[in-house]
Amino acid sequence: MKKIAAFFDIDGTLYRDSLMVEHFKKLIKYDIIDQKNWYSNVRDTFMDWDKRQGNYDDYLDEVSSLYVHSIKGLDRTCIDFTSDQVIRLKADRVYKYTRHRIKWHIEQGHIVIFISGSPDFLVSKMASKYNVTDYCGSMYKFQDDIFTGDVMPMWDSSSKNKAIDAFTKKYDIDLTNSYAYGDTNGDINMLRKVGNPIAINPTKELLKSILSDKNICSKVQIMVERKDIVYSLRPDTEIVDI
Repeated sequence: MKKIAAFFDIDGTLYRDSLMVEHFKKLIKYDIIDQKNWYSNVRDTFMDWDKRQGNYDDYLDEVSSLYVHSIKGLDRTCIDFTSDQVIRLKADRVYKYTRHRIKWHIEQGHIVIFISGSPDFLVSKMASKYNVTDYCGSMYKFQDDIFTGDVMPMWDSSSKNKAIDAFTKKYDIDLTNSYAYGDTNGDINMLRKVGNPIAINPTKELLKSILSDKNICSKVQIMVERKDIVYSLRPDTEIVDI
């Protein structure tokens, strides 16, 4: 008998920010990397986003590039230590709705899988904390326990699509009765592949993709969590450009 699965993105879907950004900040805090990199390269982009005058994806793209450049040459012990600090101090900073859904899926005996663009060494620790079945993150390559600077990404829709195909084969999953949870346009293929797609706090780009695809629009749930309230919106929700 085929199994039911639930696929979860992490950043912005479960975790209320970016695990990679949190790790970057910890590396700066412990003087492992130079904080000048942050202030001279991405601070202005972050401030634009923080004031809602810029694009969050642009900010994350800049941070991702700088992050990879900054940790190139670091040893695995150092990266693991700071990663442990991120999970210990920040891993409970998650959306109430998503945490509840993970618990519900586990109670139902479903296969629960994290698929995230964050580094695999962070995703693995998050997967362990939430007792999920399996995970897949961006693969950061090490040689002799030193980070080489090479990354196999898992933040785009194509990569997540391939990951789901691999997990489907590995666990004999029935996608028509399975679930997927995501928040950005990089999750669109993940949502398309399952019978029960849920968009959590979707970006404008993801919402537009959903509205332009009749197949997914007819079955998607849109959930928005703000403060201590979770809202369920209709798929035909109007997008207002400001």
